[in-house]
Amino acid sequence: MPTARKLYLAPSLLSANFTQLGDDVRMLEEAGADFLHVDVMDGHFVPNITIGPPVVAALRKVTELPLDCHLMISDPDRYLEDFAQAGATFITVHVEAALHLHRTIDRIRQLGCRPGVTLNPATSLSTLEDILPYVDLVLLMSVEPGFGGQAFIPTLFRRAARVRQMLADCGHEDCLIEADGGIKLENIRDVYESGVDVVVSGSGIFGTPDPKLTMKQMRAELLDF
Repeated sequence: MPTARKLYLAPSLLSANFTQLGDDVRMLEEAGADFLHVDVMDGHFVPNITIGPPVVAALRKVTELPLDCHLMISDPDRYLEDFAQAGATFITVHVEAALHLHRTIDRIRQLGCRPGVTLNPATSLSTLEDILPYVDLVLLMSVEPGFGGQAFIPTLFRRAARVRQMLADCGHEDCLIEADGGIKLENIRDVYESGVDVVVSGSGIFGTPDPKLTMKQMRAELLDF
């Protein structure tokens, strides 16, 4: 992979302490987080319920970091404007949930946000072919969405490499590839080498004794690139 390719760390707030969310955000800023990953779940598309636009709006008041909002929800079009107004930077929707994907991606960009698409681990990469030129980010799930702390699914490696080639083939190499699920210090180097630009990690950061040190160590894993 090109030595100039940057690694973006996007800690998942799903694993943060919600009784002190502002403090955790400040800690992540000090640790050098590039994005804050916001997992939005509705109890329908995935078997869990998390947060909505009010929390995103509260986050926007305490940080200038990009808010990377991953909508794991049915009928995401209903809520695009709410998340945009709340302060989302990226709004990423699942190809499995958006019935009119081009329309959804266009709407996200019209709202002033950066559009992304997400694929579950078993969803064919062929679903990206016609939408890839229009998005700023492709999020590949390396666990089944819905809960934090799951085991990493290693098919992510070949899927990320394939998406990297697809982006090159369509002349859209500035699109970011993001991976989410089961990524820790032990496998972050392999994830990056497969072609991933943005690493989402929740329990892999917050579940360690010193999250700030863990993030520093994650970056150190790639110093020789």
